[in-house]
Amino acid sequence: MPMLELESVVASYIPGVDILRGVSLRVEQGEIVCLVGPNGAGKSTVLRAISGFLKPTVGQIMFRGKSIGGMAPEQILMEGITHVPQGHSVFPKMTVYENLLMGAFTVKDTALVAQRLERVYSLFSWLKERSREKAGNLSGGQQKVLEIGRALMLEPPLMILDEPSLGLAPKTMASLFETIRELNAGGLTILMVEQNAREGLASAHRGYVLELGKEKFEGTAKELLESPEMAKLYLGGSTDEGSYRRRSKKAVPTIV
Repeated sequence: MPMLELESVVASYIPGVDILRGVSLRVEQGEIVCLVGPNGAGKSTVLRAISGFLKPTVGQIMFRGKSIGGMAPEQILMEGITHVPQGHSVFPKMTVYENLLMGAFTVKDTALVAQRLERVYSLFSWLKERSREKAGNLSGGQQKVLEIGRALMLEPPLMILDEPSLGLAPKTMASLFETIRELNAGGLTILMVEQNAREGLASAHRGYVLELGKEKFEGTAKELLESPEMAKLYLGGSTDEGSYRRRSKKAVPTIV
């Protein structure tokens, strides 16, 4: 069974105005799955529905075989899904150390919190070196790593990242994606939305393209990156590699 599965999910912010129009996708344990697509396609809305900030009106969201659609955000957090939102969410006037502790606010065992803090420091040694510094003094890329470190304080099986590279310089973005790949290699399953489709898919195992609230393409990251239609519509370029076939059930093109 997939770690996470959405089946025909419909959701809206305003009654009668659906943003998600029957989204189906899956995330297997150990994968990085990347959602890409144009602005307004519903990518961040998918993440909000998974995290409990938006209740689906139709369809199912299953996590490890359990239905979580409609649960409150704090309940979903306790199930083991952490969500690093778009933009910056650090507490700028608090220290790096204090921000990390906020990630473990639900953990009452102080020894366990200390153990997890040391694990985060072992992954990102510079966080320990700058632990007493105000989080607002960090660069944009450093703040994003701090947010990821804070989410790791709950040792989640699944982490959701919403446009992690937004606003970052190319060198910083490359470093961040390397961090994401390293976390995945260590066993963390990741679902991310990424506005830089090429970079996001290059770091992923599989991808989905959303358009008008529904998945339009799906396939391995390599298939999507080599797809001429993907390149033309979403990647700002073209490629001569690949050929298409239609999926019989969903009529979703993919590469063979």
